[in-house]
Amino acid sequence: MRFTVTRLCGGKALMAASKDPMDLDMDRAEEVMGERGEIKSKDGMMLVSQWGEMEVTVYPQGKVMFFPLADKDKAVEYATDIIERISGR
Repeated sequence: MRFTVTRLCGGKALMAASKDPMDLDMDRAEEVMGERGEIKSKDGMMLVSQWGEMEVTVYPQGKVMFFPLADKDKAVEYATDIIERISGR
């Protein structure tokens, strides 16, 4: 899986965006992320969950934002795992 990684929030957050077109099932995202921590909010546009000390936001387009996180390699590793679990790849 290939990603573009962008720094957000003054460098305290990273967003990994899939380079492949996606339409993630947000109900499945809720199941997957709920196994890892509390779901803080969910609507058709995004799902926000707590994962340890990080807040993780998943978007249907295959974007995953991690706050706080500064390591780009970790962002790609985590996003790959999350998207593969959601999409069943």
